[in-house]
Amino acid sequence: MDTEDLRLAVYETFRRGGTPLVAGLAAQLSATPEQVRAGLAVLAAGRHLALGADGEITMAHPFTAVPLGFSVMGRDTLWWGGCAWDSFAVPHLLPDQGPVLVATTCPACDRAHAWRVDNQQPPEGQQVAHFLVPAARMWDDVVHTCGNQRLFCSEACVTAWLGRNGQPRGYVMDLPTLWRLASGWYAGRLERGYVRREPSAAGEYLRSVGLSGPFWGL
Repeated sequence: MDTEDLRLAVYETFRRGGTPLVAGLAAQLSATPEQVRAGLAVLAAGRHLALGADGEITMAHPFTAVPLGFSVMGRDTLWWGGCAWDSFAVPHLLPDQGPVLVATTCPACDRAHAWRVDNQQPPEGQQVAHFLVPAARMWDDVVHTCGNQRLFCSEACVTAWLGRNGQPRGYVMDLPTLWRLASGWYAGRLERGYVRREPSAAGEYLRSVGLSGPFWGL
């Protein structure tokens, strides 16, 4: 079984709003579950997706099979948003679904927030995104990483949440910076032959959207 066929099947299932499961992928690709599991392990090793302890797919950025604090509603499809970054990326990756409605709650005060997000300009709002885990460690536990890339009412809420949880401050950015970060990061991921960026290209991209410093490895 070709792992690129498998990767595309995973993304197509997510794109339609479904959850790609081993059994379903095996039937779709006329493969055995064992072949699918082996292919998923190869894709996970290449950081194309993340697997749970049961061997099922947990995330294939910007999509997730588990709730991590965000929902994203497109024109006719609803997804869990993997994190602030991934949720804002959906209308860029799937422009035909935009504008999307990204909804979440502030982790500090539980206030509800929602934004109309498209691929034309950043949404309005004074909220901020806080990324807890530095870039060099994001794949140590990518589900934990994404679960802690959240949107807060303000920096005051970030500070309150960090103090309550005994966590060090990570990286705080405004909505326009988050939108720019998400705008092109996943470009091409739904296409055959997608290749992840080399570290130098990733660094160049991050600098182009206004991010720099040790948190990002720059």
